Amino acid sequence: MSPLIKPTHGRVVWYTPGESDEFCGSPICAAMIVHVHDDRNVNLVVFDTMGSAHPRHEVRLLQESDLAVPGEPHAQWMPYQAGQAAKTEAAEAKAAKASKAG
Repeated sequence: MSPLIKPTHGRVVWYTPGESDEFCGSPICAAMIVHVHDDRNVNLVVFDTMGSAHPRHEVRLLQESDLAVPGEPHAQWMPYQAGQAAKTEAAEAKAAKASKAG
């Protein structure tokens, strides 16, 4: 299971537009977190293929094995970010195990 990544202001995520989003011009757009409601709900500024910014409020941020709802917009961590979080979690677990053994 992937670790839960805490969303913070300024982090970049992928935004998948919903059926009503006509601005994106691509199946996935770059977005930046501008407000965190909780670990799974954020406000974003989404950038279209021309670089124009579009605000989106209370967007669902997929975590771990969350599944997207077809037709609904959502954000998700990029594969690199998820991989880094998994490496960090593994290193922390290894350090904790070593400190208990010593």
